[in-house]
This record gives sequence, structure tokens and C-alpha cells, in this order.
Amino acid sequence: MQNENIEIVVIEDEEDILELIEYHLSKEGYTVTGFLSTENVEQFLEEETPSLMLVDRNLPGMEGSHFVAYLREIGYDIPVIFLSAKDKESELEEGFEAGGDDYMSKPFSPKELTLRVKALLKRSGALQKQQRIKYKLLTMDLENKALTVDGQSVLLTNLEFNLLHTFMKNIDKALTRDFLRDEVWGSDGEGVNDNAVNVAINRLKNKIDPQNEQNYFHPVWGVGYKFS
Repeated sequence: MQNENIEIVVIEDEEDILELIEYHLSKEGYTVTGFLSTENVEQFLEEETPSLMLVDRNLPGMEGSHFVAYLREIGYDIPVIFLSAKDKESELEEGFEAGGDDYMSKPFSPKELTLRVKALLKRSGALQKQQRIKYKLLTMDLENKALTVDGQSVLLTNLEFNLLHTFMKNIDKALTRDFLRDEVWGSDGEGVNDNAVNVAINRLKNKIDPQNEQNYFHPVWGVGYKFS
């Protein structure tokens, strides 16, 4: 699913609401991590880079908007949607001043939630980033299965596109031929020998870097190939 690399953090102290939000966002394909308080969130942010946070205002320990204001202060600019039963104008203003990007009053429908999330991800550029991968001279448009090399369109077969996408997701990693067979050929991989994998990589190399100026592909002795 194309949203799976988009991670969303939800901080909501009511467990049933948290589970409901997690369920609906996971169904849309997002990776979701839930917290019942702000307690371990900062530590999580040091290790992960979520694309969006949903933060309840009424949290134990630290009010949600105070926590977001604190995150903004120490340099985090992750887009935030506040969730709250507080919907007076002054309270909305307070939320936006603390660094919120959107506000949802409880109770809200799951549909409204997923639409607001999508709209904010679009505004912040996270969805566009997902649909395009760039590396050196290559730009892959995942939605339209199109490739440009240094601005010029290059036609790839479906197999070549999937092969390149697999390498672009694993830059600088040595990939075994078995891994490539599973990722690219899938259930047809059993009938594909090592030589066929090499031939497919060579064909791809000749299309994206015919003069070998970029030197993308590196054979790794006894393992397979590395893309860098």
C-alpha cells in the first residue's frame, strides 16, 4: 500500500478512542504508533520521523497544546492535528497558537478523520514525497509507474520498474539474488535463475545509465548487487 511509509503518532488518553483511531488509520495503510500520554513521545521522536501527529488536548500530566508548544520550541516541525472536546473559539485559538495545524472537535466521524489526515499530509508534502523517489539523476513516479533520467523520460518494463524501485528503496545495501527474486518476480521467482537476474539488471543499467557514468550497480562477490 502506498501509505505504508507514512508514520502517524496518536496521543490520546482514552484507550477505546485511541484504538479506534489506530484501526481507521491502519486501514488506510498508514503506520500508526499510539501513546496514552506524552510520557515516551519525545524519546520516540528522537528515533523515528513521523509525518503527522494527532494530539488530544486533554492529556494526563501535560496538556496537549503545551506539549506541542514545547516540541515546536525544541525544533520539531511535525504537522499536528489537535483532537478535543474543547471547541470554544478561545480554545481553538490556543491550539493554533501552540503550533497546531488543524483541529478536530470530538466526537468526529472516522471518515472526517481520514480526510483531514490526508489533506494535511498533502499540504505538508508527505504524500507527494511518497509518490516520487529521487536519487542522483533518477526520478521515479510511483503512481504513474514512470521514470525520468536527468529530466528525460525513459521507458521501463513493469519488471524493470519494480527492480529499480527495489534498489532505490535499499540504496547502499548488498541485496542477494534471492531477495531480488522475492521482491521483483514474486511467486514467479522460483523459475528465475541467477543468470536471468543478472541479465535483467544489465538491461536496466543500459537503459538508465548507458555510458556507466553514474556507476549505479556494483556486484558484491558471493552476495549479489549493491545500488549506490
